Amino acid sequence: MPTQSPLPARLQSVQRQHIEHVFQLGEGLDVPQLPAQATIRRSWLRCLNEYQLDPTRPRPARVVPQQTLIEHRESVDELLHVARAGVDQLYQQIAQLGYVLLLTDHRGITVEFRGDPNQDQQLRRAGLYLGADWDERFAGTCAVGTCLYDRQAIICHRQEHFDASHISLTCTAAPIADPQGNVIAVLDISALQSPTQHESQNFSLSLVTLYARMIEDAYFLQRYRDCLMVRLDTSREFVHVNGRGLIAIEENGQVIAANAVGRDLIAEHQRRWPPWSLDPTPMLGELFECDIADVLSINSATDDQLRAFRARVDNTIYFISLLEPRRPRAAQQAHSLPSSLPGPLARLGADDPAMRKVQKLAERLCNEASVNVLISGETGTGKEVVARALHDSGHRAKGPFIAVNCAAIPEALIESELFGYEPGAFTGGRSKGMRGLIPQAHGGTLFLDEIGDMPLSLQTRLLRVLAEREVMPLGANKPEKVDIRVITATHRNIDTMIQQGEFREDLYYRLNGAQLRLPALRDRADKLYVIRRVFDDIIKERASSQSPRLRADAISALLAYAWPGNIRQLKNALAFALATSESDEITVHDLPEQCLSQRITQQSPHKPADAHGDTDHTLLEMLKAQHWNISAVARALGVSRPTVYRQMQRQGIVPPNWQG
Repeated sequence: MPTQSPLPARLQSVQRQHIEHVFQLGEGLDVPQLPAQATIRRSWLRCLNEYQLDPTRPRPARVVPQQTLIEHRESVDELLHVARAGVDQLYQQIAQLGYVLLLTDHRGITVEFRGDPNQDQQLRRAGLYLGADWDERFAGTCAVGTCLYDRQAIICHRQEHFDASHISLTCTAAPIADPQGNVIAVLDISALQSPTQHESQNFSLSLVTLYARMIEDAYFLQRYRDCLMVRLDTSREFVHVNGRGLIAIEENGQVIAANAVGRDLIAEHQRRWPPWSLDPTPMLGELFECDIADVLSINSATDDQLRAFRARVDNTIYFISLLEPRRPRAAQQAHSLPSSLPGPLARLGADDPAMRKVQKLAERLCNEASVNVLISGETGTGKEVVARALHDSGHRAKGPFIAVNCAAIPEALIESELFGYEPGAFTGGRSKGMRGLIPQAHGGTLFLDEIGDMPLSLQTRLLRVLAEREVMPLGANKPEKVDIRVITATHRNIDTMIQQGEFREDLYYRLNGAQLRLPALRDRADKLYVIRRVFDDIIKERASSQSPRLRADAISALLAYAWPGNIRQLKNALAFALATSESDEITVHDLPEQCLSQRITQQSPHKPADAHGDTDHTLLEMLKAQHWNISAVARALGVSRPTVYRQMQRQGIVPPNWQG
């Protein structure tokens, strides 16, 4: 970082006054010079009280090392690919006005930057540069950090910054969310100098917010490019070119996901009706007065490929267009895989940045038998599947793949299981002896799962095997040569085990020639791909003539669940659903109870009146009041009859005339 030159006396005076104002707010004083925005005031107090930042000690800008920057950029690789066109367009509009553009990830690290090369040194010094860290906990009140905290667009103008070294800057930022509404990035434009009036940045706020929404919608379109989608707007003229709402749907009209406008519409629908009357995601026909057949025929039955439908929640007229999938569904899986990878590695993931990194590194390692690989990750993330894919993608694919779970073999037997034994080596052994698992892997791959559970005494023998490439079975007089590729896996923190004397450091370095870190399922961007792949694999294993499908409401529930047991738990849940389902499609009600969204819960009959003045009642009470007329209850709730039937089934409600 360049050394800062001495500050002019006038600037030093302004900084001293700014520091006094920060302390005055911290002391509970209210003076005219304090920021007018409540958002800024709250951020200043966080900086003082929570982050313990000292306003008398301005911090130089922090720029992360190059390798760290690469990791941050790889984590948002898909977003960057989509966002660059919008970033370039926006910068062209603001460059002549002296602004720079920053795109940060959800941790405040600048992963994309546009600025004037002639101001390179000044911009670096101010932190307006690639790799700069604008997390509020480090940089104090600033547009990026405070936007990330409050999840809303913000102007942080001059003295509104917490750090006195930033008070000449003006910064405006807006959040970018993923299809589930989670903030994944921030778009910011900043300038080294600007007019003193706060109002001078109002247009900047509108511009940044507009482009943030454009990038967000482009990201949504990219993520759901293989799904049916409706685009909607209250203005007929703008639907095709800039329709504000986007909703991805299944062929039956079940909502899969929506952009910000679509999510607001769904949220308003859910606020209006009792939660137990709603599926985790509604049908399109529950949002609008429409039949799915009317929507699916838009492109063929109308001249301008538009139809008008009334929103059920407030009677607003929306004009809707239908976006067809970019490629046929049958080809979706094949095209979503990284085509340059060997087939077994390609199947490990689709468009998740962390898994893509694993796949690329695994491709480079699959034929490097001299490099031992350690696979780390939470329990159930698919470590053995990755090990098998490494084996199947390399020159050793025709050799054996021997998987050993070190935690599953009793400690008294693990030595004989791994190394084998000669006849008569010990009492109770097989009369002909036994060939150990390590010799069985000769010419192929030995996969040692849960290596952290291997006893210390055996670690010493394994180290000798790796060093000398030979095995001494119990009771043998001479060692046996082995040609093996060793892959290990663990969910434990080996570094901590080494410090506690539970794992040999020399063995760890021998095993960890390269490390593949698997992400948890809840963190993967390609969860939909994983769900469909695991579902298809289970169907193939069953060898059944039936080909059931996953309905959209089931997919939505699976996407919303946190999966503490990762892919193993997902497989168990889908296997359960397939085993217990009585139809040719898996619905949300076929899933295990813990996988269901908590939004659908039976209401107490003693709830206060809602904003519309209506008192919530239980579904059972409404059915009794309507004399078990399902259509009347559906009309009263503004939902479809199948939705009422599904909720009755889930709550165990049986009409009197159905009982035997």
